[in-house]
Amino acid sequence: MGKGRERQQPRLHSSPRRRQRQRGVHGGCCERENSRVPRHLTTMDGVNFLSFLLLCLTSVTHSNKANKHKPWIETEYQGIVMENDNTVLLNPPLFAVDKDAPLHYAGEICGFKVHSGASGSGAAKFEAVVLDRSTGEGLVRSKEPLDCETQREHSFTIQAYDCGEGPDGANSKKSHKATVHVRVNDVNEFSPVFVERRYEASVPEGRLFDRIVRVEALDADCSPQYSQICFYDIITPDVPFAIDNDGNIKNTEPLDSKRQRVHTFWVTAFDCGKNRAQADAQVIVTVKPSCKPGWIGWSKRVEYIPGSGSIPLFPSLHLETCEETVWNIQATIDLQTGHIGKGCDRDSYSDRSVRRLCGALRGEVDLLPPPSPAANWTAALPTLPSSDSSLIFSFNGTNHVAVVPDSVAAAVSGDHFTLQIWMRRGGANAHAPTNQARGSHREEETIVCSTVRNDDSFSHYSLSVHGCRLSLFYWPDVTAARPIKFLWKLEQVCDSEWHHLSLSVQFPSVTLYVDGVTFDPALIHDNGAIPNPAAHQRVVIGACWEEKQKDIVNNTIPESRDTGKFVGGYRGLLSGVTVRPGSVEPHSVVECLYACREGLDFGDLETLGSGMKVHVNPSQSTLVLEGDDIESFNRAVQQVTYRNSLRFATPGVRPLKLTTSLRCFSEESCLSLKQLEGYLVVLKPDAPQISLSGVGPHLARPAPEFEAPRGIPLFPELRITCSLSHTVNTAAQDMEGGALMSDAVAHTLDGCEVQPLGEELNPEREELMVDMESLRERGLDIINTTAYIAITGAESISVYEDVLRSIRYRLAKDSARFERRFRLSCSEMNGRYTSNELTLEVNFLHSLDSLYHPSHLLASEQQFLHPSHHSGELSGHSLPSSQHSSVVPGAATVIIMVCVGFLAVMVILGVFRIRSIHRRGDGVRGGEKEGGGQWDDSALTIIVNPMETYESRMGAATDVEGEDEEDEEGVESPGDASDDQQIIIKKEGRDSAPRRY
Repeated sequence: MGKGRERQQPRLHSSPRRRQRQRGVHGGCCERENSRVPRHLTTMDGVNFLSFLLLCLTSVTHSNKANKHKPWIETEYQGIVMENDNTVLLNPPLFAVDKDAPLHYAGEICGFKVHSGASGSGAAKFEAVVLDRSTGEGLVRSKEPLDCETQREHSFTIQAYDCGEGPDGANSKKSHKATVHVRVNDVNEFSPVFVERRYEASVPEGRLFDRIVRVEALDADCSPQYSQICFYDIITPDVPFAIDNDGNIKNTEPLDSKRQRVHTFWVTAFDCGKNRAQADAQVIVTVKPSCKPGWIGWSKRVEYIPGSGSIPLFPSLHLETCEETVWNIQATIDLQTGHIGKGCDRDSYSDRSVRRLCGALRGEVDLLPPPSPAANWTAALPTLPSSDSSLIFSFNGTNHVAVVPDSVAAAVSGDHFTLQIWMRRGGANAHAPTNQARGSHREEETIVCSTVRNDDSFSHYSLSVHGCRLSLFYWPDVTAARPIKFLWKLEQVCDSEWHHLSLSVQFPSVTLYVDGVTFDPALIHDNGAIPNPAAHQRVVIGACWEEKQKDIVNNTIPESRDTGKFVGGYRGLLSGVTVRPGSVEPHSVVECLYACREGLDFGDLETLGSGMKVHVNPSQSTLVLEGDDIESFNRAVQQVTYRNSLRFATPGVRPLKLTTSLRCFSEESCLSLKQLEGYLVVLKPDAPQISLSGVGPHLARPAPEFEAPRGIPLFPELRITCSLSHTVNTAAQDMEGGALMSDAVAHTLDGCEVQPLGEELNPEREELMVDMESLRERGLDIINTTAYIAITGAESISVYEDVLRSIRYRLAKDSARFERRFRLSCSEMNGRYTSNELTLEVNFLHSLDSLYHPSHLLASEQQFLHPSHHSGELSGHSLPSSQHSSVVPGAATVIIMVCVGFLAVMVILGVFRIRSIHRRGDGVRGGEKEGGGQWDDSALTIIVNPMETYESRMGAATDVEGEDEEDEEGVESPGDASDDQQIIIKKEGRDSAPRRY
């Protein structure tokens, strides 16, 4: 070893610094001096030599025990190892440095120690070896093959230790622990594998699809480079399909099921290392025949027979989605009834009658009554016809205004009242405005503007519309500077459809019902921005009166006729505007007033499938179905019904619309169905036959009975019947929504009229008397004029029979009348159905004394002697018939004169008839049909007593008609006059006298 060091000496001493380091640290000089001692022993002193040797040995001993420093390594290393290799490439490289170098052992690195890290791997899987002890270079390697797919990252710690102070490694020192992160790099050892070996799909023919089916392959490699599938490929040639890099397969041309029903082809996959799939996947696409998505079984026309109750509208309708997966279906069914009356089919009675039938409180004041001499403030307003016979008034916003008289306005005072209005914005031909047009009106349109006296003050309110807002301004006292404004935002105000408004005011509480639904207002306190109305009683319909401010000149107010103007004109239609002071109407009454008798309904909610929802709007004109299951949805659609609880429904067409909205998981390929349109036809109901009977065509009584204070009843045995030509289905009575009410009034009369024929009644000589107290108790109204008597109001047939039987006719004394004819007719459903016209001829029987009076005789001759009734046959002396109940006084005068002068002629005529009977042998009947018995041939005695009344002497006489019946024959036999009654049936389309109620 010494020789080896001597041979290396020139290299070691090439640098003075190096040589100095070796001498000072390793003690090499002492060793060399030791080697030279034997050569100089002869020349040196023995004592000095021994001292020097002892000093060198002491120096060498101290130099071997100088392991003062720990080895040093980096604090963290990043390593990479390939799956098919075990050497870890570290960054930075593994080197350990010891400051004790170049001392032997102490300055050398003897090894590295691996400790397990947080991942649990380390000593078990990796080891570190020393490549050079003097330089401290090391190497980290795996003990066993590593798998990236099992564990890609490994973390552990490593320590370096030196060789200590000697060969045995005593007192060796360790470095700090350094963290080593090793990433296992992937090797493309796996090929792609398809998730399924076969993919199947079915598509309808004739369409191009963005995706028919999606194939998917997976790669087991751990790195993105080798685990990702870079592309797919169809390996079957000449197929009308293409595949993208995500595995989505689509058709490149429309498929035809007739040409090829099933398409089969193969696809493969490649990872980014260009490894092909181990096994290819098979794709089978089945082409279905053409399927058109939409509603199947739609009937464009649906007929409804009145009285049928509820009928299904779509009994066989079902939705075909062509196997498209949908998760939400919504269908909206609209029934358009806006052209039927005021929005839908209701009881065809007047508003006043409907209020009675609904149980509304009495005492309402009609602010827009039909024009009449007593209510002339609506005469200047244009009117429109209505199917329910109510009067509709049109307002143009400028000069169409109705000012209610003060006498009527005084009856609606107070701060507790109910205002009822039927309104439609925009006029008769208006259409629903667009969203941009809504709310574009710059000024408010006033419907009702009222200022009335309340004790010592005046209160004011105005109901106005502005765009889609309804507002009520209310001043409890017009002298107060702070009105209160109630505001509602309503779509019903601006949709140009009929709506019923009921405003109940119990100040400070205000309740608004629109079509029977309650709406809460927004309360706004206005601090005087609007000028206070004048303290004058005035009620205006269609505008509001604004007082003109007068300037004071020289402390005086100049006189001027121009005191104000109408502002805020209303544009639209109004009907049934009534105010009832006092307590407000109950909610049930308001619902009854608005209730539609027709609408959409759902058959049986208990059979509704899970997840299904049904919504119907208050007017029952719109029904919405929503669900997620097609089968349940189809069953629900088939249970949508139309009901009409009116026995005599308004005939006509009701348009139907079905709008469908589908939601699919794929919004791009979701189905879109067009709107279906159809119509419901309500057929014309069989008209009820209202028959008036029980009253003979003639009524004869002595004149004094007519002159009695109570007169004579005209129709004491009147009978009124109503019949139908078929049996009405009464199952609708169990329906909700007013069917019970409609059935109850199905045969309810709403008016009867008694009219004198010929000249009108002379109030000084005659009158028709009605029990007014009985009418008020029954809630009936009456119009009594000299031209007619009209009794109106919806009531039962029995009530009208009692009222009509109580009508009496009275004559003034010495009226000298001999004949008066009356006509009676009744109707129901506001004149929609009328009865036959019953004509009654009243004969007044005068005594012979009165007939001898020249004036009476002259009157009778002028009134009853008509050339068309003179005949040579003296039929007046036939035997009286017990069935006859009337005679003709004009003919009595003529017969009395003839009997006195031609008595002998009558005797000859009687004998001639007796002989004729003997010759025939079987008897011959006389001239009369009813009471003509066979003459007795034993004797013939005719006694004429001119002092008896004509009724006691004769049971019948020839009917002598007035000049107004030109179609009667000139001469009638007594038998011809024996009919029970003369009925004139009013045919549809035939001209008749106009109704006045």
